[in-house]
Amino acid sequence: MDLEKLKKPALLLGTTVLLAACGNGGNDGGGNGGNGDGDSADGAEVIKLPAGAELPTMDSTLVTDTEGFNALQSVTEGLYRQSEDGAGFDAALAEGEPEVSEDGKTLTFTLKDVKWSNGDPLTANDFVYSWRRLVDPATAASYNYLAAGVIKNASEIINGEADPSELGVEAVDNHTLKVELESNVPYLNSLFAMAPFYPLNEKFVTEKGDDYATNSDNLLYIGPYTLEDWDGTGLSWKYIKNPDYWDADAVKTDEIDIQVIKETSTGLNLYETGELDRLALTGDYIAQKVDDPDLVKVPTSSLFYLKYNVEKEALANVNIRKALSAAVDRQAYVDRVLQNGSQVAVGLVPADLAANPSTKEDFRAESGELSTFDVDAAKEYWEKGLDELGVDSLTLDFLSDDSENAKTSSEFIQAQLQENLPGLTVTLTNVPFKNRLQKDDSGDYDIQLAGWSADFADPINYLELFESTNGNNSTGYSNPDYDKLIQSARAETEDLDKRWSELLEAEKLLLDDGAIGPLYQRYGAALQSPSLENFVTHTVGADFDYKWVVKNSK
Repeated sequence: MDLEKLKKPALLLGTTVLLAACGNGGNDGGGNGGNGDGDSADGAEVIKLPAGAELPTMDSTLVTDTEGFNALQSVTEGLYRQSEDGAGFDAALAEGEPEVSEDGKTLTFTLKDVKWSNGDPLTANDFVYSWRRLVDPATAASYNYLAAGVIKNASEIINGEADPSELGVEAVDNHTLKVELESNVPYLNSLFAMAPFYPLNEKFVTEKGDDYATNSDNLLYIGPYTLEDWDGTGLSWKYIKNPDYWDADAVKTDEIDIQVIKETSTGLNLYETGELDRLALTGDYIAQKVDDPDLVKVPTSSLFYLKYNVEKEALANVNIRKALSAAVDRQAYVDRVLQNGSQVAVGLVPADLAANPSTKEDFRAESGELSTFDVDAAKEYWEKGLDELGVDSLTLDFLSDDSENAKTSSEFIQAQLQENLPGLTVTLTNVPFKNRLQKDDSGDYDIQLAGWSADFADPINYLELFESTNGNNSTGYSNPDYDKLIQSARAETEDLDKRWSELLEAEKLLLDDGAIGPLYQRYGAALQSPSLENFVTHTVGADFDYKWVVKNSK
């Protein structure tokens, strides 16, 4: 079905950039690149690309990170896949558009006749099992909230008030999937293209038990590529063309080799010696390559911010949080440290993500500057906070990744906070990406440098992160008024102006509470070999889609 007819034209969709000799960077720790040693069977060369960090998990139900989403999209897919040109979403494992009930709340999909990499046929039960697993409280999936208020009974199941078997999804027969909705939200096709809604082979997952998705041998594939040589913790892996993929003719590359690159200097040496096809750059490295014809810059939806653990006594104080947020010179940060075209952030929702359904004004422009650098205000908040806590100094730990770029960022922010807030000592903890996610999940941090990229082009994708019950809210922040605004906006599908106003109000409340300290909206800067063609980047969902990429240097 054309999912557009289920929704009002409320939002300006995020764009996808399709590039022959250009593209955007990956995460701030590394990026993407590659170069080949020989030809594939059809004449296309092997591509070698770096990742910015290890893969924390390949379990599509549990994935939360950028690297995991990129990898999963390479080896499987859902009912839909974002189109090559970024104009929308094309049917993937769905045979075509579903049949839609008169009230728009029951969708009946016919599935393609395709097989998993072990030869098992794809069935409707693969979706039923996966989606029930997503909302099952026993799974504790961080992304379970995506189904809440959208698929029938999802909220009740997540809250332990109903059994997973009551989720509004049914295998009518092996090739027919029926989905019952609570709300036909404006971003439904985006959801059904996301990894948490990918199918899972129940028999395989059950037989593997705790070993499922721990390495490439304990996974099944149904996407453009299969995953090889991933041991679950290593710094390299490969994507090999899946000959049984339903759209295999569109996949022109037989092999993509991935290695984790944490130091930009290392990646630059590899790129310059022809061992990488693409490499994300930041800081001084961009200045060094400003005149390089391989340098490209592309906007992203990634917004980075200071994330506060309000379960800690000092950070439970709103004045302390507001002081920290106002004490960092963001313009100096993007100009001196990042140097990649990134823009100062003044709220949680990035610019150019979504537009007012009536006026078409961008959300960021309409919401305004809700958080800015202001040393005088920072010191005033700081003094009030210290007085309320009954202390004259504080020591706070700053958690971040262990990449070269993350360390540089941490040191800059440490210096800014200590310089502008008398009596503050900031210690630095830089750990591997996977360890940071573990510390985040367990609440083992004071402050951390965090970021979010859009899964779909709607402000609620950012704002719902701080809903009290959201699986990604590890801050301890909770405000009943904020929760009501998010819940109301999620449920509203008719009066889109009312929904828009609620989202604007929610962001203002979040920043009034000092829940986060916005820093910057990232622009990607990368070196990309002119021999790469059809390197697709997204501003929503997974950063990259390797389905169509090919290297032709001859």
